[in-house]
Amino acid sequence: MNRTLILLLALAPAGAAHAQEIVLKPLGEARLRHESVDQDGLAADAEALTLRVRAGVEAKAGSWSALVEGQGNLGLVDDYFDGLHGAATRPLIADPDNIALTRAQIRYASPAFALTAGRQRLGFDDERFVGSVGFRQNGQSFDAMRAEITPIKGVKADFAYAWSVRTIWGIDGAGARQQAVSGDNFFGNVGVATPAGKLSAFAYLVDQDEAAMQGFRMSSQSYGARLDGTQALGKAKLAYQLSYARQSDWHRNPNDYGADYYLADVAVDFGGPRVGVGYEILGADKGIALTSFQTPLATGFKFQGWADKFLITPPDGIRDLYASAGWGWKAVGPLKAVTLQAAYHDYRSDRASRAYGDEIDLLASAKLGKVTAAARYAHYNADGFATDTDKFWLQLDWML
Repeated sequence: MNRTLILLLALAPAGAAHAQEIVLKPLGEARLRHESVDQDGLAADAEALTLRVRAGVEAKAGSWSALVEGQGNLGLVDDYFDGLHGAATRPLIADPDNIALTRAQIRYASPAFALTAGRQRLGFDDERFVGSVGFRQNGQSFDAMRAEITPIKGVKADFAYAWSVRTIWGIDGAGARQQAVSGDNFFGNVGVATPAGKLSAFAYLVDQDEAAMQGFRMSSQSYGARLDGTQALGKAKLAYQLSYARQSDWHRNPNDYGADYYLADVAVDFGGPRVGVGYEILGADKGIALTSFQTPLATGFKFQGWADKFLITPPDGIRDLYASAGWGWKAVGPLKAVTLQAAYHDYRSDRASRAYGDEIDLLASAKLGKVTAAARYAHYNADGFATDTDKFWLQLDWML
């Protein structure tokens, strides 16, 4: 945090030199969520009712802005193991009580260049490698410097250096679930608009520079490319993603490994109904723990099912073949953005193609005024990996 404060103070005089009218914008949001988990092999189920509140203010003057935001999370019903407190006789629900400064940043932004310094949220592309973990109540933020450069129309370079990752475990975090993880993390993404979509080259260098984090074994360097595009198909719209990356050990990681990542995802939106299919592979090397493709800074909930069985990639890697179907309505009576969605996942190991089970995920959501309500369900059927698990969520989100 000391480095963050030094950067904020260093940039502040430059903003003052261009004194303009200051516009203040209040920030506020709240989330109330009930989550229950039934997991085979544990003595009791887990039930959590948590309330998260965030509040802050953003001040803007011309091209400059400053933002401060804090949050608190409270377990109103805490019949669960939060990863830090109590015995792990109930399933894990990773939303411990917390109070934190989530963002404290200064930003300069012009059409061709933007620089953000301080504690901030970072997200690159689909957040498969670096994200804000927005589903969890405490989220993830970074003490970082980020530069976004747009030299010409259709070309953007996005670079960040982060020296601390503020984790979802909050102020009581310890051991392998620390409050913050230090290290010299470098993230880079250069994208070019093409007729086929956005073509990007990326490099994500993750430095988990603390022995408690798996003995430095989560430090890695990943280099790859991604194509993300849409095309019209008559009245329908085709969306597709293709991605490849190669990962190897980096910095103080004692393992010597190399593993590949592949993604192919296609979806068709018919203006209401939507169907999709995809195949994602996080490859393995030797079949030794933590020598498979790892993404410790990702928004993991978005990938490989909502049961969260594969947040750490198994030693033999994982292949996820999935299909989805849904329907969306702009309005149904007073409700806006009404969505119904279902997805099916079939999991196998990358090495030897052994069965890992399958999963069904269901979602219904709608917005009324400033409140969004959602109900989710995940059923993981184990087959050679982990245990049968059912999860259910009811959630209300309000935003100022």
